[in-house]
Amino acid sequence: MPSIVKINVLTVPAEQREVLEQRFASRAGTVEGSDGFEWFELLRPVEGTDQYLVYTRWRSEEDFQAWMEGPMKAAHQGGGAGSGTGERPKPAASGSTVWSFEVVQQAAPKPQG
Repeated sequence: MPSIVKINVLTVPAEQREVLEQRFASRAGTVEGSDGFEWFELLRPVEGTDQYLVYTRWRSEEDFQAWMEGPMKAAHQGGGAGSGTGERPKPAASGSTVWSFEVVQQAAPKPQG
C-alpha cells in the first residue's frame, strides 16, 4: 500500500512570512508522534510566488484523517502559548488549499563505498 502525501498550499503575504515560520518552529513535535506519520517539510518560496508548501507524508489516508480529527484540530483550537486573552492569533496565511497524492515511485541516494 503506497504512502500518501498531503501538501497544504498557504498563500502568505511577505510581511507574514516570519510569523508563519515562527509558528511552525514553535509547533515542535505536534505531528512527529502521530501514528502513521512519515515526513514533514515546510517549503519557503524562493521566487515567483507567495505560496508556502507544507509537505507531509503518511502511511495511509486513515492515519492522516485521524491526525486531522485529533491532534491537529486540538492544536488549532487551543490558540497556542501566550494567548492568555482567549483570542486566537490572526492567521499568517491569507489562503489555504490541500493537495493529495499517492506515492507511486520514490528513490533515495545509493550508499557510497
